[in-house]
Amino acid sequence: MKVGVVAPVADGVTASPDWMVSFASHLELCGFESIIVVEHTVLATRYDSVYPYDSSGRVGLAADCPIPDPLDLLAFLAGQTNQLGLATGVLVLPNHHPVVLAKRAATVDALSGGRLRLCVGMGWLKEELKACGAEFDSRGRRADEQLAVLRALWADQPHGASYHGEFFNFENAMCYPKPVAGEHLPVHIGGHTRAAARRAGRLGDGFQPLGVTGPRLASLIGWMREEASVAGRDPAQLEVSLGHLVTKIDAERAGALIDQGADRIVLAMPPTTDIEQAKDVLSACAQRLSLASAEPREPA
Repeated sequence: MKVGVVAPVADGVTASPDWMVSFASHLELCGFESIIVVEHTVLATRYDSVYPYDSSGRVGLAADCPIPDPLDLLAFLAGQTNQLGLATGVLVLPNHHPVVLAKRAATVDALSGGRLRLCVGMGWLKEELKACGAEFDSRGRRADEQLAVLRALWADQPHGASYHGEFFNFENAMCYPKPVAGEHLPVHIGGHTRAAARRAGRLGDGFQPLGVTGPRLASLIGWMREEASVAGRDPAQLEVSLGHLVTKIDAERAGALIDQGADRIVLAMPPTTDIEQAKDVLSACAQRLSLASAEPREPA
């Protein structure tokens, strides 16, 4: 069972180097599979967009909350850990030019020894996408091209990669270093819509529909698998990551998520700025789930 933990962002601790090094190191000691970091390039002091993961329609982050760039943060943490997986969850794909993103992601993956996993989303905050120069209404079509551009630039092509689409055009482009897995660097699709499920089945290596349960979740996973089959892909090769809380997950609840199709469990942390409290919560969770180091000890 793969278990990742989302670094807590609302309390502003993800911009603290000491806090994050201690947090990531403890995740690794406890046997968690990966650390997952979020992205907002900008937040808005006033916005009309509706946040889809809360009934209030408002995101629970202050506009001045420090949210480090996810790839830069993961590169920093890569140098402080040895085996811990490094994941985005989610990287807002429309905010990024795919040629530049291909180089940045490949660099982090190569220097970390192949530990990067991208989970990308289409974004919900129109004001953010506008600030980054992306059109909100065309972000789905643009994302399909972005994913194709990433794969093309990561592949080993002796004469360089070429791409001609609605949004991106280039010829004979050489992009090095390559990811450790080349064009197969894992890219998962985050989201809670049918479009996200279908994109995951058609173009992704996995699907992360956090915040969805019951029949709706079953439908999303079914749409993902159906789309994969239509595209000539093996649905069984696509990972599903489902969410829970660090403080409430146990073996029984983890088993229920696995029964729903989970290959990975993505855990959310309770709010805290106290790193020792956070480490105690993680240790207790690792013990309940019988992870590799159920009773971690700091090195002598």
